[in-house]
Parts: sequence; structure tokens; C-alpha cells
Amino acid sequence: MALISTPPHTSWTHRLARVLVRPMVGTRITPNHLTTGRLVTGIAACAAFLPGEPNWNLWGGILWLLSCLLDRADGELARLGGTSSAGGHRYDYYCDVAVNSLFFLAIGIGIGLGNGLENSGISSWAVALGVLSGLSVAIASVLSERFEEASDDDGKAYSGILGFDFDDILYLFGPAAWFGWFPYILIGASICGPIIAVLTWVRLSHLRKRN
Repeated sequence: MALISTPPHTSWTHRLARVLVRPMVGTRITPNHLTTGRLVTGIAACAAFLPGEPNWNLWGGILWLLSCLLDRADGELARLGGTSSAGGHRYDYYCDVAVNSLFFLAIGIGIGLGNGLENSGISSWAVALGVLSGLSVAIASVLSERFEEASDDDGKAYSGILGFDFDDILYLFGPAAWFGWFPYILIGASICGPIIAVLTWVRLSHLRKRN
């Protein structure tokens, strides 16, 4: 296994994860174990969102937050234990793309099935919006990864603010499940997702020309 050096993250969510995983350093628990837990809980959350029912959304929101925390924890455990590897990074990356894309498809199906949102105005379009959002997120994620690989520094494609990373917005999806905000999340993602994907492609094209 080829080890790699990764810069420390300073966001609030990374700091929280760092505290939680510190006791795991030197144990048999590996970063890949946590990544697998992130994948399983993320898929389970998406499955809970599929029926579009409040009770299922409650549990789905809890599982989603756990999945997001595990997504931070695997990298922090790898950094603290000095076990960061290219293979582990790829595994984490593929899991992130899969789970985050499935989320939008799942809530689109859930909204389409009802969830008391028959008059929300998007029920008939929800699945299509979920597909559009999910594909846009996947494309933006792939392009962002390529941008970071092509960049001269170790920074991210999109910087955070006030101690929050760009993708910390994913943590809001848990409360969104509890309070019935999924229609707004889906509409926003169907608009912003394609825009971010195109913007990332433009930035990547300019970066490659400079290099």
C-alpha cells in the first residue's frame, strides 16, 4: 500500500471527527472500515427516503448525519494514524460520489410518491429533478477531483468560509428530512447542480490551458 501525505483540514466538522477518532488510532479499526460504514449508512439513509413518509424520513435523516460524520472520520483517522493512501482516497471518493448522487434520486422518488406534497407543484417532476440533480452532483464531483489533481497546491476546488467546507452543506440534509424541506432542497439542487458542474468544467479547462 503506497502511503501519501494529505494536508490537515481545519473545518469544524473535521475537528469534531478528529476528536472522535483519536481513540481509534493504533487499533484494528482502519479508515476503510469507516468508509464502508459511511457507504452503508448513506445507502440506508437513501433507502429510508424512498417511501417519502415522515417516519422513514426521520430515521433517514439520522442515518444521513451519521454517514456524513463517518465521511469526515475516515480521512481524519488516516491522517492521525499516518495511513493515508491513494487507494483509500479513491475508495472514499467513489463512495462519496455514489452516496451523494443517490441522495437526490431517492428524495426525488420520495417526493414523487407523495409525502403529503401532492400540491407542492413538483410532485410530477420530482423524479426527473432527482435524476438531473444526482447526475449534476456526480459530474461536478468528478470535475472537482480532476481540478484538485491538476492544481499546483493542495487546496480544494471550492474553498469554505467561517470554518465550514463547501460540502458541509450536506449536513443540512438531515434536518431537511425532519422538517419537510426536501422539495426546496431538490429545486435548489436542480438549479445549482448544473451551474456548479459547468462552472467547474470551465475552471478546469482554464487550469489545463495554464499548465
